[in-house]
Amino acid sequence: MDIDLRATAVGFVGALFVLGALLAFVGVDRVVAALVRADTVVLAGVLAAALAWLTAWGLALRTVLSVLGSSLRTHIAVLVFTAATFANNVTPFGQAGGEPIAALFISRVADTEYETGLAAIASVDSLNFVPSITLAAFGLAYFSTEIAFGRRLQVAAVAVVGLAIVIPAAGYYGWQNRYRVERKVVGAITPLVRGVTRIIPRKEPLEAGAIERRIEGFFHAIERVAGDRNKLLLALGFSTAGWLFQGGSLYLALLAIGSPIAFAAVLVVIPVGAIAGITPLPGGLGGVEAVLIGLLVALGVAPGAAAAGVLIHRMGTYFLPLLLGGGTATALGANGLLTRRAMSDRQGTPRPDENDREP
Repeated sequence: MDIDLRATAVGFVGALFVLGALLAFVGVDRVVAALVRADTVVLAGVLAAALAWLTAWGLALRTVLSVLGSSLRTHIAVLVFTAATFANNVTPFGQAGGEPIAALFISRVADTEYETGLAAIASVDSLNFVPSITLAAFGLAYFSTEIAFGRRLQVAAVAVVGLAIVIPAAGYYGWQNRYRVERKVVGAITPLVRGVTRIIPRKEPLEAGAIERRIEGFFHAIERVAGDRNKLLLALGFSTAGWLFQGGSLYLALLAIGSPIAFAAVLVVIPVGAIAGITPLPGGLGGVEAVLIGLLVALGVAPGAAAAGVLIHRMGTYFLPLLLGGGTATALGANGLLTRRAMSDRQGTPRPDENDREP
């Protein structure tokens, strides 16, 4: 479960190369000129919007965990979600790469089984798709009456419509056939997990029955979340608020440099830009910026202003969680080491070396 520092470093080098090439294409002088004229008061609003986004999605996580029988205080849930966002931001493929680490943080703080933590963060990520596509569809509907769609907006429209069809259909099919899906996952994952545990030093290979029980625990946790409609709607409300705050961050970033844009525009740009988070760069760094800038330019924002606004926005929604979440993740790692030492003392077994890695 440890983050591969070498792979992460290579990923960041690649992301910085992409960002550098992007800024060079737009024009560094134009971007700097836009950044220099930024209104510091409005920039504070960008920071506030980013914090509000983290809070809203942290509350969504808290709501999901309450369905699974775990109670967290609000500020703890927000910090844990920030640590989960940190994991997403330093691993390739965004949420797909960071979720296993985020689940470890959640299970450690909420004192739950690992598969319960994984089900919680997976549920929050899945719920976030619903309002993102809905808001993007509203934004596109607004722009269809205001402007002619250029090539980039046509691509964005196709992406939104495709996701609006594919994701609900896939979710419905998966839910109706969840037990069959569970059996297939057990059959595919069990040999893989047993093979990995055989090559880990000082670790006994997991029994097939233990792996199957853990996978079943994950699916049962998902089923519990889906079965509580009131909490599900509450979590969706927090998720929607989070997307609106993210949109507010980009809106204020552009306003700060004197290039305001309709709020409906950011409702389209933000969700479509989030799709680029699946790139093999840490947290989609570089890919997300390229998509956001391209869409803003298609909506009439000057390239230099678009790049400057996106950089300001990403300082709040990418680098802020990186700093806050990194500190929280470090604290959770230290707490995990102390917990293992205490358990070893109680059981009369030797303490693990500080360099031992978390399985």
